[in-house]
Order: sequence, then structure tokens, then C-alpha cells
Amino acid sequence: MTPAKENTANTDALLIVGNPAVFHIGAHFRRAAEDISVPVHLCDTRLALDAPWPVVQWNWRVLGHRPPRLNSFSRQVLSECQTLRPAWLLATGMAPLTADTLRRLRELNVTCLNYLTDDPWNPAHRAGWFLDALPNYDQVYSPRRANLDDLRKLGCRQVDYLPFAYAPHIHYPESAAPEESARYQCDVLFYGGADQDRMPYIVALLEAGLAVHLYGGYWERHARTRPHFKGHADPTTLRKAVAGAKITLCLVRRANRDGHVMRTFEAPAMGGCMLTEDTPEHRALLGPDGDAVVYFDDPEDLMVKTNWLLANPEERSRLAQTAHVHITQGAHRYTDRLRMMLPASDERAPRSMAVAVNALLDDPARARQTGANAASAFDQEFRYDRQLAPVLTAMTGLTSGGRP
Repeated sequence: MTPAKENTANTDALLIVGNPAVFHIGAHFRRAAEDISVPVHLCDTRLALDAPWPVVQWNWRVLGHRPPRLNSFSRQVLSECQTLRPAWLLATGMAPLTADTLRRLRELNVTCLNYLTDDPWNPAHRAGWFLDALPNYDQVYSPRRANLDDLRKLGCRQVDYLPFAYAPHIHYPESAAPEESARYQCDVLFYGGADQDRMPYIVALLEAGLAVHLYGGYWERHARTRPHFKGHADPTTLRKAVAGAKITLCLVRRANRDGHVMRTFEAPAMGGCMLTEDTPEHRALLGPDGDAVVYFDDPEDLMVKTNWLLANPEERSRLAQTAHVHITQGAHRYTDRLRMMLPASDERAPRSMAVAVNALLDDPARARQTGANAASAFDQEFRYDRQLAPVLTAMTGLTSGGRP
């Protein structure tokens, strides 16, 4: 990084480039920063799309998924950084920042981070301008292992795996009032987009005559799923929907090469009994089959596991309670993730230790033992020093979902 003449950065400040809408990662990280007393400012990425709809569509379909106000938004972010002089910039997903802007930000001694929520090689949103920009970040964090080698080959300086998380102020159990509970009761709930590779699983459930509730984009476009589409859920609706469902289905997005998704953490935090697509990442995060969740491989296996769960209400209750504890006591908040990304301060884990923790992710048994031993030793000698607590917790939590 080219040093500025003098480092006049605000050593405590964070600028987030993201979407502030309640369900988005940008909003989650802003709340996380506030929770650990990090001064935070957010630049709303929706401004980069502020153009007439035909212009947005032309730029997306013809100009390679390019936001119509990419350059002007990038200039705005640069101006904000020149004024605020934050220590860190955290961009979420395919943030509308050009490669030149990132180079100029680094000249200001702003450490530029990206939490890469989507697979940038997914044909649905692959963009040349964004792939050009990625190597100019100081560090890229990805919640999918399938992206790590590709990012390194692209030339990214530092690449680390960091899973999704949950937001405690949004994702918590809440049941509907008695007079409205009937509208949320169903056999199986799924919230998320109507991806083509998800359709066979949903159709299998519908063909079996089960009561299925669907929230999210595009389910209303398909004749088979339209009668079961319940709209787009706000946080309160989603919590009540999870409480009213006997089973909450967790499907990954295959076009994104996902090993887990946001609902991997959200649904258990809200108290759902989760029937989960079987992936190596899910098993690393949630444990073995039948411990906190039940896994399935294909539509046929999904139906076998669904029927078994529906016939065993006591087991559903046990799984939901176990998964809830597993997630909520396992350092899986967005606050925990932010602590891993930012350097040491009163409330945050040292960056060098964060890198070490990520290195341990490939050896879960060693990481769990290391974290347990260190936590015990520090608890006895130093009453579990609060600066090291997130690191020691993460050594156990990030590899096993917090299992002791």
C-alpha cells in the first residue's frame, strides 16, 4: 500500500459500503459496529442504481451488470473517506466501487475490506468491473470455501473464509398471538428466492400434499408454487413464520457454490427445527446428522426426512432447542464476525489472531482443542480477558458452531 504523507486516519472509525435495509448484511454490520462502540458511517449502495428503470436494465443486461452510477457513487465514497478519514472501509458483496477508487482509498491509508456475500463468478451477476476491483482490496472475506482459490488466483492480497452469522436484534424466537397463529401454521417453511435448482425440492413437498409456506422472490411466477407464496416477510413476519412451521427448510444456492447460507444461522436463532441440505460446510458449522439438525441429499431423501420429522414432534422440539443453543452460544453473531475483521482495540480481537483462527479452520479438531484449552487457562489465570474472549470463543465456535 502506498503510504500517505501522514497517517491522519480516525483509528476507530469504520465506513460501510452496503445496503442499509433491515435484512441486508450492510445493516447487520452497522448494528454490530454500534454494539462494540466502533464509530460507523454507511454509504448506501442503492444510490449507484438510482436511475430510470430502462437505464438500470440496459446497464445490467448489455453493459455487463454495471450499476448506472458506478463512477459517481465511487467518487462519493472517496469524498466521504477524505472527510471522515476512517481507519477501515468494509464493502459488502459486489459493492459499486471502481478499481481506481480503491487504489486512491488505500493511498489515504484506509484499509479496504470486502465481505463477499455472493460468488462473483456466478453467471447471473458476473461483472468485469467488479473482478477488476477485487484485487485492490487489502483483504477479502468469503463465506464460501469454493471461492477462496479463485480469489487468490485473481490476485487478491489476503483471502480468508468467514461464515455468515445472525443478528440477535432481528433473529430471535417470537410466536404469533393466538388470534393470528393459524395463518402461520404449516408443515414446511422456506424463505429465500425461487432458484431453478430449488424447485424440485419444493415440488416434491407439494406433490406429497404437505402444507408449504414460501416467502421470497419469484415464487409467484410459477403456477405450481404460486398458491403457496406468502409474500416478502419483514422481520416480525419471519419470526412468526418460523415459530408456526413444524420444519424450516434450509437450501443452499448452487449457482453461488454455497456451502451454507444466511438462514443456516438465522433459522436456528429464531427457534426453528431445521431440515438442512447436506454440505461439508453445514456439517462443520452445525455438527453431525441428528445432533442439532437433520440433513438431506436429494428430493427423495428430503421426503423421507420430512415425513420422519413430522411424525416425531418431540424430536423436532429437541432439535430446535439444541440448534438454538448451538448457534446463539457459539460466537455466530455479526458482532463476532466484525471483531474478526477489525484489528485489536478494547473490544475487538487482534487481526493477527483472526488470521490464525482462519488457518485453524482446516483442522477443526485441533481448533476446538486449542480454543478449549486456552479458554480454560485464561479463565483461571486472568478471568477470561475480554479482548481475547472473542478469539478463544471463535476457535471453538467457527469450526463447530460453538460445541464445547
